[in-house]
Amino acid sequence: MATTTRSRPPLPARIRHGWGQLRVTRSFSQEIEDLKPPTRFTFLPWLLMGVGALSHLLQGEAANPWLGGLGLLAFNSLYIGVVFTSFDPRTARGKVPRRYLLALAAVTYALAIGYGGSWLVFFPLLSLAVGIVVRGRRMGPVLVALAVSAGIVSGLRSGDIWEGVSIGYGSLISGLVTAAMLTLFDAVTQLRATRQELARNAVAEERLRFSRDLHDLLGHTLSVVVVKAEAARRLAPRDLDAALAQVADIEAVGRQALTEIREAVTGYREGSLSTELDRARSALAAAGIEAFVKESGPPLPSQTEALLGWVVREGVTNVVRHSGATSCAIELAGTGGQVRLRITDDGRGVNSAPGSDPGSGSGSGLKGLTERLAAAGGSLGTGPGPRGGFRVVAELPVEEEQTA
Repeated sequence: MATTTRSRPPLPARIRHGWGQLRVTRSFSQEIEDLKPPTRFTFLPWLLMGVGALSHLLQGEAANPWLGGLGLLAFNSLYIGVVFTSFDPRTARGKVPRRYLLALAAVTYALAIGYGGSWLVFFPLLSLAVGIVVRGRRMGPVLVALAVSAGIVSGLRSGDIWEGVSIGYGSLISGLVTAAMLTLFDAVTQLRATRQELARNAVAEERLRFSRDLHDLLGHTLSVVVVKAEAARRLAPRDLDAALAQVADIEAVGRQALTEIREAVTGYREGSLSTELDRARSALAAAGIEAFVKESGPPLPSQTEALLGWVVREGVTNVVRHSGATSCAIELAGTGGQVRLRITDDGRGVNSAPGSDPGSGSGSGLKGLTERLAAAGGSLGTGPGPRGGFRVVAELPVEEEQTA
């Protein structure tokens, strides 16, 4: 017996491949989630860079030690003020951090020009504070100006051009790294917020899908059960066999409804148009409504059939429950890459769809159908029929290669 070789890899291999991709994705996501954003205390240890200046003061190696001590105290206080106000949500976007930063810059240049030596390391600390406060397009020019001026002051004060280059380069890198790190954590925060919003939207979409499925399933099924129960009650006194047949239909409808509800819960339900048309004939006949079903055109894709099946289910349910009609026509025609389904009855017109205005489809069932078809690029029209009654018209695009 000949066997057919498939080009797709075996199922276990595809599962392993997909699981590997999933593990990579989850690992990367977990790494992002594990990142902890910096706090106001993250940048305070950098003040230890000023230990050299403090040592010179304590050892009496700095001129005017009291003035230097006040300058050192002012620098540390202003630096802490910049950091704390920048990480405080109440002041972060205001002018307070910028004012502290300007004062810190004035103190830094004064100490560097006046003392030099170990006091020059305050330039990288000032640049770090700039990276915390200044963002956007202004950050680049500000950091470059700070680095150049820091290099010039350091070179002139120390008499060593390479020390000036070192201080200028260190100042530039300090601000850039700080700004890049904070920008990264801002992006991580936005990513988390986006993921949470997508999760909320996914839950809302699933709830909407589930509510529409339950409405369409239970609305139609209960209507059929009620109609057949009424028919069984009318037939029982004069034709017991016919009444028992209606009861058997009720049992079959109930069992089928249980199966469909289970499928709706798992999200894998795909309606069959031919099955829905058969059920429509049965429901209309049980309600004493003459059914006319006309089909033409090529076979339809399964997704299109599923959508049109929902239209048949909802439209016939409205006819049975609300129209008071004596006949109902269902016409299905597919030509030119488009399929059209019409459901027309001779009942009470727009009143056959309670809660809806002509052409609006504002009832809960018709609204749900409108959303389903719109998502697939189609449309749903409702309104009075050409000879009275009520008409539902659904149109869907069909790709040519799918209909071949």
